[in-house]
Amino acid sequence: MIEKTDFLIIGSGIAGLSYALKVAQFGKVTIVTKKQIQKTNTALAQGGVAAVFSKIDSFDLHIKDTLDAGDGLCNKEVVEMVVKDGPARIKELVKQGANFNKQGDGKYDFSLGQEGGHSAKRIVYAHDLTGKEIEETLVKNVERNENITILEDHIAVNLITFSSSIRSGLVVTQHENICCGAYVLNNKTGKIETHYAGITLLATGGASKVYLYTSNPDIATGDGIAMAYRAGASVANLEFVQFHPTCLFHPQAKNFLISEAVRGEGAVLIDSNGRRFMADYTPDKELACRDKVARAIDSELKKTGADAVFLDITHKDPDFVKNRFPNIYSKCLEYGIDMTKDPIPVVPAAHYMCGGVATDLNGKTDIQRLYAVGETACTGLHGANRLASNSLLEALVYSHRAYQSSIEEFKSIGNKVTVTLDQWDETDTTDSDEAIVVSHNWDEIRRLMWNYVGIVRSDKRLQRAFRRIQNIQQEINEYYWGFKVTSDLIELRNLATVAELIIQSALMRKESRGLHYNIGYPQKDDLNWLKPTILKKRL
Repeated sequence: MIEKTDFLIIGSGIAGLSYALKVAQFGKVTIVTKKQIQKTNTALAQGGVAAVFSKIDSFDLHIKDTLDAGDGLCNKEVVEMVVKDGPARIKELVKQGANFNKQGDGKYDFSLGQEGGHSAKRIVYAHDLTGKEIEETLVKNVERNENITILEDHIAVNLITFSSSIRSGLVVTQHENICCGAYVLNNKTGKIETHYAGITLLATGGASKVYLYTSNPDIATGDGIAMAYRAGASVANLEFVQFHPTCLFHPQAKNFLISEAVRGEGAVLIDSNGRRFMADYTPDKELACRDKVARAIDSELKKTGADAVFLDITHKDPDFVKNRFPNIYSKCLEYGIDMTKDPIPVVPAAHYMCGGVATDLNGKTDIQRLYAVGETACTGLHGANRLASNSLLEALVYSHRAYQSSIEEFKSIGNKVTVTLDQWDETDTTDSDEAIVVSHNWDEIRRLMWNYVGIVRSDKRLQRAFRRIQNIQQEINEYYWGFKVTSDLIELRNLATVAELIIQSALMRKESRGLHYNIGYPQKDDLNWLKPTILKKRL
């Protein structure tokens, strides 16, 4: 049986839901999400959305800060477009019901936070649960829209594409590669469904679960990037993995981020002796961009052999800290840390993919009728390093651009094209009796990436990682084609694909820039590497 929809959206974070609400005016929408609809990276975002609302701020300043953070690799046209469209998109969220902290009675008189790399206060936030506020607002609107179907506990396996001559009336037109939906595993039934769509949007988030230590939830396995690459789409800049400098270090804590906004409000980084060390690395100290702060902490840990450094905001008024960071305060208390009295132990962890599926200014990939938005995509906004709180901003702006573009493409499709889709074939496959293969390879990939492809890299480590990931890929492929597909196997396959792409990209770039630091090439090389790193599978 083939399920048909006008718009197939894979992912249910800010990018996917924003897009869904807009295209639902023009057709039937199906949202595929791996867990419950609110289990997303968006819901975990603490800091906020960067946008110009202050009279002492300007678009030019925000553009400059973004370009500076991106270390020469941002697409300036993209940066200008995103920054200038940002305020309108945030106002749109407010109209949809989102509540952000305010400093006055005006509808858009927002309180504005400060974060690293920003030359002015411009972070629109909802305490320290901004992502949760946005996600809940969008979910409420999506759930009451009759044109939107939500498929929870479903995971996309592969995109469905074809390259052929398409007959429309008496005219035959040659096409390169067209996406017409996806194969999707229904975790409730264990069956793989065939979903045909006029337009397919990838909004699956990032891939930081490829690393052993990460701020991301377990769902961040790079599904959209891996599927798009396998289908023949270009991917770009995957060597630029952002490690957030300050994740909570505690044996019982998992994936808990200490927001950049804490440093923005005056917290300082100290070692176990109470010495403030960031001035040794950069004049911007704790408010430097994330790549510099993460490398500084990594250096301190390697020099001292300590397990963690400490983030200290104990000099601020306790009531201010509790009110500004209620979620972080209560979470730290669960682990016996009172952040108004005790410095918080922190370490860097993989946080955000600046690379992804390559798109144009409208979120279009180089496969027709396939779009990518949010962390899944590489739009050119972030370059070699993302400026804090530009991620939710990018997702909002690009979901709007993708909506505008895909509606025109959808209208042009009409009823001209008839496609015959193959059903998923499970012939000669059996239920797995060796689940240890999946769990072992999952663990090995993540340790391999952390040890050899982390904050500081070398050609020797990267080459070793590349040889091992190729062997792991072979094991996974043998397993994949011999047994019935499960969600764990799908995620492992995607994780391995993204790991290999990150390693390949890192080996290609013979310089150090932004988030990519290779001890064999410690300087930037603008002559040869002031360009994106592009990978494309030969089909």
